[in-house]
Amino acid sequence: MTHLVDSHVGQKIRQRRWMVGMTQQQLAEAVGIKFQQIQKYETGMNRVSASRLWDISRALGVSASFFFEGLSEGSEEAHADDQVMQQKETLDLLRSYYAIPEGQRKRFLHLAQSLGDFSVAS
Repeated sequence: MTHLVDSHVGQKIRQRRWMVGMTQQQLAEAVGIKFQQIQKYETGMNRVSASRLWDISRALGVSASFFFEGLSEGSEEAHADDQVMQQKETLDLLRSYYAIPEGQRKRFLHLAQSLGDFSVAS
């Protein structure tokens, strides 16, 4: 059984890897390990050591603290949000969204909010 923290960190690795358009193989090569190890990290089956997390954060262009964002003790809600963020459709949508030039992206966001009858304070 995986620990919630290991699962969360693994999901954040996968999320960021998808966001930058990197394969498991590419990430593994960047940090000097086999892609199967990346698979185990992403599922939470294997814990990521501090030094390996440092290497992964550098390869993915984020700080090591990124992998702990959204994690709070006993938070089932945060875990549910993580599950949504791990869906391929969600990650594809995010990657496509950030490929849109900034000015158009803001207009697209307002359109999406109005279609969803949902607004976020800017």
